[in-house]
Amino acid sequence: MAAVLQADFLLKERAHPAFGCTFFCIRLAPAYDLYIESSDGAPNHMSNASQARNNLLKNGLVSLGQWFDADYGNTDIAAIRQKPDQVDYLRVLPFVILHVGCLGVFLTGASWFAVGLAVAMYLVRMFAITGFYHRYFSHKTFHTSRVAQFIFAVVGASAVQRGPLWWSYQHRHHHRHSDEEEDVHSPTVRGFWWSHIGWITSARNFPTDYSQVRDLTKFPELVFLNRFDSLVPAVLAVSLFLLGHFLGEYFPALGVSSWQLLVWGFFISTTVLFHATSSINSLAHLLGRRRYETHDNSRNSLLLAIITLGEGWHNNHHRYMNATRQGFYWWEIDISYYLLKVLSWTGLIWNLKPVPLSAYEHSRNPSQSRQFPAGNSNHP
Repeated sequence: MAAVLQADFLLKERAHPAFGCTFFCIRLAPAYDLYIESSDGAPNHMSNASQARNNLLKNGLVSLGQWFDADYGNTDIAAIRQKPDQVDYLRVLPFVILHVGCLGVFLTGASWFAVGLAVAMYLVRMFAITGFYHRYFSHKTFHTSRVAQFIFAVVGASAVQRGPLWWSYQHRHHHRHSDEEEDVHSPTVRGFWWSHIGWITSARNFPTDYSQVRDLTKFPELVFLNRFDSLVPAVLAVSLFLLGHFLGEYFPALGVSSWQLLVWGFFISTTVLFHATSSINSLAHLLGRRRYETHDNSRNSLLLAIITLGEGWHNNHHRYMNATRQGFYWWEIDISYYLLKVLSWTGLIWNLKPVPLSAYEHSRNPSQSRQFPAGNSNHP
């Protein structure tokens, strides 16, 4: 008997509903099959061990394919979502590499230019996440043009926090089930470390449920960024490497190199940015004060607001999530809102949704806030 390995590498023509066009794509072993062939050529049933190896290799191919196409293999999202939480080590390997890459600082050293670039990259991409991934794509708290939304979607994609549709889908789901059993990153239900970083390693949380973001799927350029979510980060990393080479060659006084800019501008900046953003999922439901009696454990924190450019006023946001501004009072620092306000003066964005007057009435009379649910769950 001989083991025969069948892998389907087909160049297949198909239509993608989000693009509304026909294109060619490579289908990487979607129907991988391993079977035992007898001497007369008739296939026999596989043993349990063979079936296990078959499934392991099939899942590995899917995980590998999702490095390049995040939608690859997600044919039945409902079934994937029903699976128990389990870390997909191969799928999250690039995320591990991102963290390990920070150790390169011990080899490259530092320079004022590299550190300054890392801070600048952090601030610009944090604003793209908070101002657009969150307040625009997830909640539609203001309007903008198609060109502007694409530009900021690209900047947000460079933060290595997946595509704008996946981010919006997960965030809308969080608001509908905040701190309930279905909330995939609730620290009160699943603990701090799972809410902070564990949830993104689970295979059941990888797919994008496009049915929950239909207002965004009508833009094929956004669907493209979402599917190929590793493309923009890869371009950014290569660009920083080349910039470092150029500056080292023609401006040696700066004391930078290719690897130094890559480590500081990409690995360190991106890793810190991720953990700052994740602190809203974890710490903002554990530490701080509660102005409103919402149906979750969201809290307000000045410290988190500073490091995330205004996202730390989480209890405010969960009570009135459709308001562009999250720091409701002048002393509640909300840098993302200030920047969005400036953009509105230029005409790039408009119709910023204000904080409703009822928010201040409920703040002055805390007992009244108990009469209302934890914000409304209506999304575009």
